[in-house]
Amino acid sequence: MTPLFKRAQAVKYLVLSLVIAGFSIFFLLYHTAAENNGVRIEQTKEETQAIEVTGPLTVNVVLQQHYLDGNTSEETVTETIWSMEDFWAQYKDWQLVDQKEGQMIFRKTIDDISPLLKANGYFGISEDGTLTIFKGLPEESEEVIQSFFQIDISKLESRQQEELKKGIPVVSKDHYIQVIESFKTLSIKQ
Repeated sequence: MTPLFKRAQAVKYLVLSLVIAGFSIFFLLYHTAAENNGVRIEQTKEETQAIEVTGPLTVNVVLQQHYLDGNTSEETVTETIWSMEDFWAQYKDWQLVDQKEGQMIFRKTIDDISPLLKANGYFGISEDGTLTIFKGLPEESEEVIQSFFQIDISKLESRQQEELKKGIPVVSKDHYIQVIESFKTLSIKQ
C-alpha cells in the first residue's frame, strides 16, 4: 500500500467516525427532546382533561331588545355552554354590554316598533297639545308610552282632531313614521 492510499484510508475512517459521532449526538438530542415534549404533551392532556371534568358552564343570559320607539324588552334565558365557540356564534348578532359571574347581558337594536306599541299603542293628543302614544285608547287611558312634540291645535283639521281624540292605532313601523311625519308639519316651533 502506498502512503497516499493509507492516507486516503485514514481520512475515510476519520470522516466515517465523524459521521457516526454526529448521528449519535443527533440521536441523543432528538431522544432527549422527544422525552421532554412527551412530558409536555402529557401535561397538556391532563390540563385538558381537568377542564373537561369540570363540565359545561351554566349562565343566565339577559337579552335586551331596544326598539325605535324607545321601548326595551328583556328576556332572561339559562344557557348551558358546552363550547364557547358555539355560544358566541349563537349570539353573533348581539352586543355584549355587561358580564358578571354567572350572567351575561346582550343588547340588540331592532329596526321596528315594539310589540307593546303594535298591540296597545294609540296616537292621541295630551291636554297640553303634545302628540303622544297612549297605552290603550286616549279617551280611556292616561298611561303614556311615548311623547313627541306640541301641535298647533288651531292648524288641525276637524277630521285630524277627531282621529287624535279617538286614537290612531299604531299598526306598523311605516305607519308609526308616517303619522309622526304628517303631524310634524303642524308642530309648534320653539
